[in-house]
Amino acid sequence: MSVFTTVTASQLEVWLKLYDLGTLSELQGIAAGIENTNYFVTTTRGRYVLTLFEKLTTRELPFYLNLMAHLARAGVPCPAPMANRTGGFLGELNGKPASLVTRLEGKDLTQPTPDDCAKVGEVLARIHVAGQGYAARMDNPRGPAWWRAVMPDILPFLGGDDAALLREEVAWQDRQYAASLAQGAIHADLFRDNILFHHGNVAGVIDFYFACTGALLYDVAITVNDWCLQTDYQLDAARASALLAGYRAVRPFTAAEHASWPGLLRAGALRFWVSRLYDFHLPRKGELTHAKDPGHFQRLLRAHIAIGTRQIELPC
Repeated sequence: MSVFTTVTASQLEVWLKLYDLGTLSELQGIAAGIENTNYFVTTTRGRYVLTLFEKLTTRELPFYLNLMAHLARAGVPCPAPMANRTGGFLGELNGKPASLVTRLEGKDLTQPTPDDCAKVGEVLARIHVAGQGYAARMDNPRGPAWWRAVMPDILPFLGGDDAALLREEVAWQDRQYAASLAQGAIHADLFRDNILFHHGNVAGVIDFYFACTGALLYDVAITVNDWCLQTDYQLDAARASALLAGYRAVRPFTAAEHASWPGLLRAGALRFWVSRLYDFHLPRKGELTHAKDPGHFQRLLRAHIAIGTRQIELPC
């Protein structure tokens, strides 16, 4: 279980007095996730998710919480932050910034179909369209500047081939020019475990704590890299085409995005290879944690480089 900061029922009962949400009925730790401490919280008035933020600060967190509130008001199926008695979304619990959001129905999918992927593409485009009305901005905290900053810390743990690949790909991505691509609020972590399905439809998009301002197509690439991947590290044509068509039905792709697509698939793979390497080799101390396999995204990156511009194309 990824619980870095323990919360007891008695501690939470005191903290909940800051909210008008009834009294505590149940507190349960959540096993998923490696960045924050999460608990399911049930009160006499509803079901919520409690998050204690282990890295994010009170200065950064309003971007994420206000984005979720903005998207929820726009009809995007995502958790809605709960305001405390003073109207704020953010508090402090056991020395950590903390928030409560609504708990959504549904479960994540491990074996999505093309129809599932089409629905994922559609909801991602809805996030991007609704996000155009969100005024706050935040640079990508795990973007190119971060890759460059942590690379010296990671390289000593890598063999010669992987070290060369990391250096070369970071340098290659630095030479790409993405400023001409449509920008806005992006989720930046829309893996299978961050979308809940209920009765065959998308019931919720969760975990917005890597959200930032960035290229919308980069968000699409991250999503395709997870939802449409085969065991041989090639993209499944049926799932990828369905996801991209579902997205295009809500927000058409631009000419610049068509040209940039292969490079952004590589950027999406690089981002998670670097972050998993960092979490695996330089972990934080915690009660029980699990760092995910960095090799998965190393293999995906190599596959994208090998196939080059012969990627599944964006629909016109």
